Amino acid sequence: MLTAQALQSPSEMPQDIRWMNAATAALAVVAVLLVLAAAFNVLIRQPYFVIHKLSIDGEMQRNNLATVRANVVPRVEGNFFLVDLARARAVFESVPWVRQALVRRVWPNELRVTLEEHKPAAYWRHEDRDDQLVNQQGEVFDANLGDVEDDPLPTLQGPAHATADQARLMLTMLRKLQPALAPLESEIDTLKLTDRGSWTVKLENDALIELGRGETDELVARAERFVRTLPQLRQQYGEPLAYADLRYPHGYAVRLKGLSTVQNIPKGRVANAPQTP
Repeated sequence: MLTAQALQSPSEMPQDIRWMNAATAALAVVAVLLVLAAAFNVLIRQPYFVIHKLSIDGEMQRNNLATVRANVVPRVEGNFFLVDLARARAVFESVPWVRQALVRRVWPNELRVTLEEHKPAAYWRHEDRDDQLVNQQGEVFDANLGDVEDDPLPTLQGPAHATADQARLMLTMLRKLQPALAPLESEIDTLKLTDRGSWTVKLENDALIELGRGETDELVARAERFVRTLPQLRQQYGEPLAYADLRYPHGYAVRLKGLSTVQNIPKGRVANAPQTP
């Protein structure tokens, strides 16, 4: 009888004994895991894994390594294992002129960072702010405007409470208008968008061009038609452009420097415009 009982399979053991065996095994596993976790926690905090090297790559024109290090190193906490990469990236991207930062660990104690700087495309001004810039991607960012005082940047003047989407829209319009108005031989100084969605261009020679409202491509086509016919008008009157209103459905109005009368010129009939006294 004793021999038969000793040979019982686990499934034939009483339920409470099976539960006790399972609990004992589980506790043993938990104990091992806790020991390993404690050992790992001690290991990763060893001085060997303190960040000893910070490598910074990327094309930097507005910043230098010394400036970046001085701004960042005191704010990056943790060693190779414990450093928060997302927080480190945010710290680098808070440095003036830094657009993006890619931060990664390099074994055993290095932090390697690749920086991308903002490349300014225009000044950004509206009712609330006049101290920002727009980069080549159409993103608005803060910077010391003294850093770009020697750069020939146009100005994008947005409506009141302008949004980031409007900044991108205005940069797109600027890039389309620049080649369209290039034959006027004066660069765009300011591109303005009003609260009602009306566009105005001011050239570096102080000439104003009212484009009015409409889709981007429609307004660019309107400007291109005007530029094609303007040489005939200038040849007829011999004066440079001072003002043009392109909001007319079948023509445009112009004022040339030195002439006081605004002429309404039908499309295709510039050569027949009346003389101005």
